[in-house]
Amino acid sequence: MSNSEMKQRLHDDMTAALKARDEIRKSTLRMALTAVTMAEVAGKATRELSDAEVVDVLGAEAKKRRESVTAYREAGRAELADKEQAEADILAEYLPEQLTAGEIAALVTETIAETGAAELGPRGIGKVMGALQPKVKGKADGGAVSAEVKRQLAG
Repeated sequence: MSNSEMKQRLHDDMTAALKARDEIRKSTLRMALTAVTMAEVAGKATRELSDAEVVDVLGAEAKKRRESVTAYREAGRAELADKEQAEADILAEYLPEQLTAGEIAALVTETIAETGAAELGPRGIGKVMGALQPKVKGKADGGAVSAEVKRQLAG
């Protein structure tokens, strides 16, 4: 059973962080590898994740961190928010580059035109999201994409 390149990179980087005594990087990568392992044993049979699946797991972990940052900031817990932000930043190094708000808006506009959903108004959200999903997967937060689709279709 061969290790995915992505998983091997996480492992190598965690080992380097351990040697460098970089606690936050070490603990973040250890947590990421644990999440990957949990995903590998989650189904009926244990299996090796592909690089794309490892990226999906890391994306989900990064999203949890971003949500925690927001919750901690709102609760006035700056030190916890900073720790979660640091973890999110480390995980982001392993993820595809994220789309900007402008790029998301442009993709939404293009997809609305392609799907002909403009005349459906808000009822076209599902159609547009379905067509957009492959274009933004792993590169943009689903909530941000959905909000932009709603905004443009409401117009």
